[in-house]
Amino acid sequence: MATEQEIAQGVMLIAAQQPNGVATFRRCRTEMPAIVALNAGNNAPSITRPGEPMWHQIVRNIKSHDVAGTNYIAQGWLVHVPRTGYRITQTGRDHLQALGLYP
Repeated sequence: MATEQEIAQGVMLIAAQQPNGVATFRRCRTEMPAIVALNAGNNAPSITRPGEPMWHQIVRNIKSHDVAGTNYIAQGWLVHVPRTGYRITQTGRDHLQALGLYP
């Protein structure tokens, strides 16, 4: 199952492709399956959010878990944009570049 870190990295990749650096929740729902290998567990129906797969909840959990040391917001790589999605920071772009995922 794709982890929160893998999905957060996917969010960063989506955001890095946008002129304003923002990955909207809608764009994440559309583009994430092409970026992150989602399995049956990720695509299973959410228990708390009927009608959506678990990985949609994981995208939102990036903000919910923002005080955890491994969280991409806590690392300074993403910033939550309320009711919209996430903005990648320059530090986030630098991190993707160090991984060889961003030019």
